[in-house]
Amino acid sequence: MNAVTCFSRTLVLLLCMSAAVSVSAGETLTFKLIAKDGRFYPETIEVPAGQRFRLEVTNQNAGPEEFESLELRKELVLAPGVTRTIVFAPLKPGIYTFFGEFHKNTAKGRIVVK
Repeated sequence: MNAVTCFSRTLVLLLCMSAAVSVSAGETLTFKLIAKDGRFYPETIEVPAGQRFRLEVTNQNAGPEEFESLELRKELVLAPGVTRTIVFAPLKPGIYTFFGEFHKNTAKGRIVVK
């Protein structure tokens, strides 16, 4: 991996971490997920148990990507450059996996409910 790629991935990770959660009083929690270079950033999203939340997914890949979770029965197909949102009902504590249908070997992640 060259220095530019390493820097780019680090920058994406830092942006995801700093902007991963946004919420105002009385609003639903929103978590941001970016698909880039055949991966999801961040790979782990922590959400509170028993609380409804949104996942805002942005596809920065050159081609399409699909957010899919068999456990949560959610899927969302995104063209390049598109951002879409999925709303989740309150979940019980646990770990729920997701993957990118177009990059099954590398685009993997999990939602940790605490």
